[in-house]
Amino acid sequence: MKLAPIIVLLTAFAASAQSGRIKTAETPAPSPSPRRTVSAPVTERPRIAEPRPSPSPVILTVDEEDVIRVDSSYVPIPVTVLAKDGRAVRNLDRDDFRLQIDGVEAEIREVTRAEVPIRMAMLFDNSGSILTARNFQIEAAVRFFERVLRPGRDQGSLFRVATSVWLEQPLTADPRELVRAIQALPPPSGATSLLDGIELAARYLAETEGVGRRVIVIVSDGDDTITDTTVERALRMAQRNNCQIFVVQTTDFENFVRTGSRIGNANVRALTAERRMKMFAEQTGGAVYMPIDRRELEDAFQRISADLSEQYILGYYPESETGHNGQFRRIEVAVAGGEGMTVRARKGYYVRRD
Repeated sequence: MKLAPIIVLLTAFAASAQSGRIKTAETPAPSPSPRRTVSAPVTERPRIAEPRPSPSPVILTVDEEDVIRVDSSYVPIPVTVLAKDGRAVRNLDRDDFRLQIDGVEAEIREVTRAEVPIRMAMLFDNSGSILTARNFQIEAAVRFFERVLRPGRDQGSLFRVATSVWLEQPLTADPRELVRAIQALPPPSGATSLLDGIELAARYLAETEGVGRRVIVIVSDGDDTITDTTVERALRMAQRNNCQIFVVQTTDFENFVRTGSRIGNANVRALTAERRMKMFAEQTGGAVYMPIDRRELEDAFQRISADLSEQYILGYYPESETGHNGQFRRIEVAVAGGEGMTVRARKGYYVRRD
């Protein structure tokens, strides 16, 4: 099986646009098609500090038979260790960690700190369900971009999620490009294809050049009202591509702005969205933040920034994956003598297919 190709539509742009397969910020979102799409500029890496030109779209398609192949047997395991008071533990070394793969003790080859570059994709919910206090959410996201990206080292990208998924800004090392992109988002409208966004962001981070930790930051109420994928497939795509997912879930924030109370309409769909976001974060070693006011919303972005800067990266190199081709292998990480500490790490990885 082969990866779905990235199809650059240039000469056939007009015809494709009429057929409804091209999605740009200037055109209304058509009815969902049986294949997921995300539009992006043809130039994958815009020149730094120059305004983005009007984008010519490319289409990323995802077929049900896709298989993600990992280029190396190296398995990075980001780990966050918190003391009882919630503060990060920063003085650990390789001998302090214990790693098990499928319940069997495994060797940790190396431990690095947060000097590893970050390659981040932010999924910003721009659907019709996100209306209240949206401007402040944009302001908080802008401050996050400016604070978390280290010049010359980290890169970030921005996806807009609504009825379809748009890549508004490809990976760039210049926070100003990301700030311009998020401030230029159109008014929110349409349904929410969040699971498609997770899957496509994971693919995008894996298929672009460069090294570094792959991080997806979701700013959304967590609800998915229209999608072409499944929870299991989206999670598998993130796990196969070593993506760590952080979520700023805006449901409580929206309720507090409207009513002055954290408690809103606790319907089945909202509870399902909350559990789903927690599952994505827990399985990939990330975290979920559910702010209720402006202070907590900004604090959520600050905590993600601090988390990324204080992580340990355990380097695991499987000696042999014979008999595990394509299988999911369970990861358990502990700290020796770490009673009372909270250890947060990804729950597993998929073995490379030959």
